Amino acid sequence: MILESADTSPGRVTRSDAPETEPGSSTTGIGGSADQPDASGIEPGAGGRAAGDMDRPIGSGSTASPEAGPEAGDIPLRDPSARPGRLAAAEAALADAEAASSGGDASIAAPPPRSTRDHRVDALRGVALTMMFADHIPQNLLNRFTLRNLGFCDAAEIFVLLAGFASLLAYGRAFEREGLRGGFARLLARCVRLYLFQIAMLMLTIGAVTGWRRFHSVPVDFLEPELAHGWWRSLWRAMSLEALPGNLNILPLYIVLLLLFPPIYWVMRRRPWLALGLSAALWLLINLDPALNLPNWLDPDGWYFNPFAWQFLFTIGAFAALKTRLTAGSLPRHPALVALAWAYLLFSALESFPWASWHLPDPRLFVIPPPEKTPLSPLRLIDVLAIFYLVQSSPLAQRVATHRVGQVWAVLGRHSLEIFTAGTVLDLLAKLLFNTYGTGWALQVGVNVVGFGLLYLLARALDSRKNRRRNPGGRPDARALPGASAG
Repeated sequence: MILESADTSPGRVTRSDAPETEPGSSTTGIGGSADQPDASGIEPGAGGRAAGDMDRPIGSGSTASPEAGPEAGDIPLRDPSARPGRLAAAEAALADAEAASSGGDASIAAPPPRSTRDHRVDALRGVALTMMFADHIPQNLLNRFTLRNLGFCDAAEIFVLLAGFASLLAYGRAFEREGLRGGFARLLARCVRLYLFQIAMLMLTIGAVTGWRRFHSVPVDFLEPELAHGWWRSLWRAMSLEALPGNLNILPLYIVLLLLFPPIYWVMRRRPWLALGLSAALWLLINLDPALNLPNWLDPDGWYFNPFAWQFLFTIGAFAALKTRLTAGSLPRHPALVALAWAYLLFSALESFPWASWHLPDPRLFVIPPPEKTPLSPLRLIDVLAIFYLVQSSPLAQRVATHRVGQVWAVLGRHSLEIFTAGTVLDLLAKLLFNTYGTGWALQVGVNVVGFGLLYLLARALDSRKNRRRNPGGRPDARALPGASAG
């Protein structure tokens, strides 16, 4: 499986929204980065507030070009119910203080405020991307150490949760400033981008498998026979998303979730708990009757990620972003909840660890069957929520995410759509190599060093391009610097 980044980390507090030139390709959830949502599909909103806007803005409403906008990680400075006069007075007081500190000389520019962006969401997404790369290569020894062997959930749950979190921050502001038409136009543009990446991966997969088969044998599970043989007769089904091949089923889920975001947001900003309750009721219905699903021509059980169930995790992410918009994305840290979360993760690890594969004694008092992924079973849901709470309530995680080590993961997370797409293609090539030439240590090391190295270099290149477009003068963007404060 997978995932999509507009820079979706929630930590930056902004006082105004200056127009920024869109860097071109970034990702948030799987997607998203600051200027382009990731496969989670987060694309920031920009522009002036249009007629027909949804009530009152979450943040300030300065105008920007249609190509620019706030990052998904921007945290509004004030509550939606705050009076504009109070904000203006605060800004005026700040301006007076800055003028006084410079001796009253307006020609002396005040130093730019230090970034308070929280990189935890980016870093968490980056960690999930690296685990995903290893998980999608069955012969890769590194996947023995990934989350799926240490808990009930895996990287997919993390991505969908962060997609909801980022969507509220990015597209919620687009709806507030540009109204229903402008906000929905941004969503549709993002969905088109996700669809194009999906089709690109599909064509590369078909081409690689059919081309490799001319010289070497290829197992049937590398690509469904309906597409591997006579693909020209069934390609239209895959392009219409009626047929979803394995490992190419996460971006279609993101597309559906983004199309569901407008009604989710409309209810959530008026009655947050009602929105969460309705979403939970639909999720519960799917767990009681898993047959309720979208059809998949390649699988009689329907979509592997049932969107009617996974929308609950997406909605939880949006709800968390709404409730933490004034705390830079940080959740309140309660010792009892921390202890409970760690206890559940320990239980999850004991139940999920492959004791037999490691030739270790099994310490479990009872064995729980692996929880179902398609309907997002409660055990998987609680597992990812425990991880998210521990990360977003941890000052230590906040500091680590801004450290140079944490920034290695964060740079991947800021461009998750591109990184996921490249990782999926590299995964397929690695599987073909392992199947043809064996799984010896030399190939294990080569596949992982080259694979992770290429993904990191790609992320750095995308980061550099984004900074150049955002700062044509060449001044580095403090929001993406490893030394930036996590606020």
